[in-house]
Amino acid sequence: MDANELANRVAHEMLAGEGTGPSWGIKIEEAREGYARLSMTVRADMLNSHKIAHGGMIFALADTAFAYICNGANHASVAAQASMVFLDKVSEGETLIAEGEQVAREGRAGVTRVAVRTADGRAVAEFTGYSRTIGGAVIS
Repeated sequence: MDANELANRVAHEMLAGEGTGPSWGIKIEEAREGYARLSMTVRADMLNSHKIAHGGMIFALADTAFAYICNGANHASVAAQASMVFLDKVSEGETLIAEGEQVAREGRAGVTRVAVRTADGRAVAEFTGYSRTIGGAVIS
């Protein structure tokens, strides 16, 4: 199995093994070494009191892409720190695309950036995550 196949398998097994992603309707559009693209359609139960997507839901989508990217080499990794800048609001029924790539990795530390856009390409948020490998494999 090459690095791209491994990253794809890790992402799919992580999604299948968690309760959050499936319940939010997260779909893996593509996962390969150092890269992932996920989608999620915003539902009524994901809105805040302003009737726009809750920032936590947008963050969660980006964080999920980040997780699949930093674990893609099958080395268990967790977030050490993450931040997001919100750029625009999102309405119910819009589909969000989180597309990310690992931009640096040195030893046990990594940096991943994820852009969140609507399906029509409108910028919604920019996420930066810092990962730390904790040891062990993600999948067997």
